Amino acid sequence: MGQDSLPDNGLPAEFGFIARNFRPLAGDGALDLRDDAAVFTPPAGRQIVVAADAMVEGVHFLPDDPPDTVGRKLLRCNLSDLAAMDAVPLGYLLTVSMPPARDDVWFAAFAAGLAQDQKQFGITLLGGDTTSTSGPLVLSLTVLGHVAPGMALRRCGARVGDGIWVTGTIGDGAMGLLARQGRVADPDGFLASRYQLPRPRLGLELAGVATAGMDISDGLVQDLGHMARESGVGAEIGSALVPLSPTVRALGPQWLEHCLAGGDDYELLLAVPPEHEAQLLHHAARRDVPVTRIGQFVAGRGVRVLNESGAEMVLARRGWSHLPSAV
Repeated sequence: MGQDSLPDNGLPAEFGFIARNFRPLAGDGALDLRDDAAVFTPPAGRQIVVAADAMVEGVHFLPDDPPDTVGRKLLRCNLSDLAAMDAVPLGYLLTVSMPPARDDVWFAAFAAGLAQDQKQFGITLLGGDTTSTSGPLVLSLTVLGHVAPGMALRRCGARVGDGIWVTGTIGDGAMGLLARQGRVADPDGFLASRYQLPRPRLGLELAGVATAGMDISDGLVQDLGHMARESGVGAEIGSALVPLSPTVRALGPQWLEHCLAGGDDYELLLAVPPEHEAQLLHHAARRDVPVTRIGQFVAGRGVRVLNESGAEMVLARRGWSHLPSAV
């Protein structure tokens, strides 16, 4: 991680910051975070998978979110990208742009959250960079994983007749943000925890089972549209088939559209041929991950959401985008 030259207890300021907060997170290949880059040998006979995500204070997390959950969410969102490609975690790089308002106490708790999830998911820090900023806190993480050659699961393989499957429940993250903002009830904190701590669905062993996959980060309908477009097919889902948690169901049917388009789920969206459904169910049960078939891929293009009567629902919005011109 990069370093400045301001003194701090005998060390340049950034060296001291890194040593206190991030050196305990370093693993093999990180060179104790004392050099300009990491050096490691990938597992023999495996391909490297690389993904990157950034989180901006006020956009991806709230200023008063506990710092340990911010660190864990940052890592988990990236791990979800590995899960979508059926990859095994290997290590990660971290870049931090620090505003003056965030002190060492905050970053100590942030690093503690990372340490907790490093142990849970079997991954370590390889390096990164630290900078200062006058704007909001910006955190960027690049995760590395590995897969068998040619077996990375992609978005573009869905075929007409494949079933559309999702892991977990949909809409908890989007409703969790509303709960954190005080806009919906969340008496036991379930929704807030789902917003703050996604559950990356690693280890499902999807090679040879799913024909396409991605994680749901910007809304189920919008992300399904990406998969359908990349695969050259259309998609139909039943709104009544989309799995909702008991907490979300208790809030009422008026929130269904928000769940379909809200984002922050970090569940997996999979295309699975009918002949492979039993395998999917077996692999998911072994990992204790619920999976639900919500529709199928069809000839044509675009995504149709059908209500319980079979009529197409007209959605006011289909997902989240950081760019107003994005489809």
